[in-house]
Amino acid sequence: MSQTYESPDLPSSPVSALSPAWRHVLDQPMGMRAELDRLRRHAPFYDATVDEIDGRRIRIGDHWLTDFASCNYLGLDLDQEIIEAVPEYLDRWGTHPSWSRLIASPRMYDDIEHTLAALLGAEDALLLPTITHIQLSVLPALVGKGALFVEVHAHQTAHDGAVVAAAHGAAVARFREDRLDRLERRLRTSPHPRVVCVDGVHSMTGNGPPLAELAALTRAHDALLYVDDAHGFGVVGERDPAASSPYGSRGNGIVRHLGETYDDLVLVGGFSKAYSSLLAFVACPTEVKEYLKSTAGPYVFSGPSPVASLATGLVGLRVNAERGDAIRARLHRLTSRFLDGLRGLGLFTLNASGFPIIEIPLVDAAQAEPLGRFLFERGIFASVVPFPVVPREQVGVRIQVTAANTNAEIDHLLAVLAEAVERFPLVSVPQARAGD
Repeated sequence: MSQTYESPDLPSSPVSALSPAWRHVLDQPMGMRAELDRLRRHAPFYDATVDEIDGRRIRIGDHWLTDFASCNYLGLDLDQEIIEAVPEYLDRWGTHPSWSRLIASPRMYDDIEHTLAALLGAEDALLLPTITHIQLSVLPALVGKGALFVEVHAHQTAHDGAVVAAAHGAAVARFREDRLDRLERRLRTSPHPRVVCVDGVHSMTGNGPPLAELAALTRAHDALLYVDDAHGFGVVGERDPAASSPYGSRGNGIVRHLGETYDDLVLVGGFSKAYSSLLAFVACPTEVKEYLKSTAGPYVFSGPSPVASLATGLVGLRVNAERGDAIRARLHRLTSRFLDGLRGLGLFTLNASGFPIIEIPLVDAAQAEPLGRFLFERGIFASVVPFPVVPREQVGVRIQVTAANTNAEIDHLLAVLAEAVERFPLVSVPQARAGD
């Protein structure tokens, strides 16, 4: 399926010198972000305009590339059953009933929340537009003037939420999941409410946290464990001897995958990755859901998710129930094909889970841009992750496999990486860094 957008011929706006008010904004020092700004302006693999898609092939200008930067893990963005179902909902609801959720919500919200809670095995669920909205509003609402502990490798939006929480009076600290003894000492003396925030699946390594240890620790100290499962939801699920792949069954998230319960645990997830839709959720007790309806800003003030996104999520849940495990089995086969090939090249990755996020680190962080250009020129569109997006020692290229990729595309990527090994200082297995 090829989809092309033709840009209309629009008159160009006149370019004029910026006023002093704008110059004061732009003359502020960018600090570490200056390097990211330079890459954004000059590297073809950043801030790109995609002109056409054909399966997992994309066209940027005159360049056709295979997309390994997408998080559409299940390939539902290209699923014809979902695409063909959306117009029915648009006919019924229009494009965007623009109430805040506090005022009113289309029936689809209730349908998704009930279906989602049953899938997750949680008491209830609350839908909001994005996980970013949730981090910036729900985290501060939960912790109040208590204590918030955010794992150092948690997603940047969680740290942004911590800034908001601190501004509202919370005591905020960072911790490392491999130093839980230090977290325990802090929990003993911290004020209530206490909230500990971690990623469910880390967005660079693809690995999960020590969830059982964290859950036991937080429960012992009357704290809430807040798990951001942006990447895991839809891919990993409850373990079952009859499961079609090691990812488990049903795609109902990292909590079920690791055999934990929702006792004193808040699960946050999104539809924007596995389900290819603009929608996110908080899984929590019903009484907490009612509390958040009055205290979480996006529920009170924000515009809702578009009808097309709600429809995509609702039909996607149906597709997941009917054939999601078969899709995940294909995703696992493709990911294993890539990981096996990567090991065959002698390259190192922190991925120990088999999850379809695979980072290949660089010995020399300065080689990130040349490596990105090398891949781009050979038809590979991947996430080059530079400093300061990650620490210098974690700079590398991140590959995301989806069920819509093909064996041929995986093999082409491996062939390009085999060529890259000869030209760039990629970390090989014997070079793996101390502590990795």
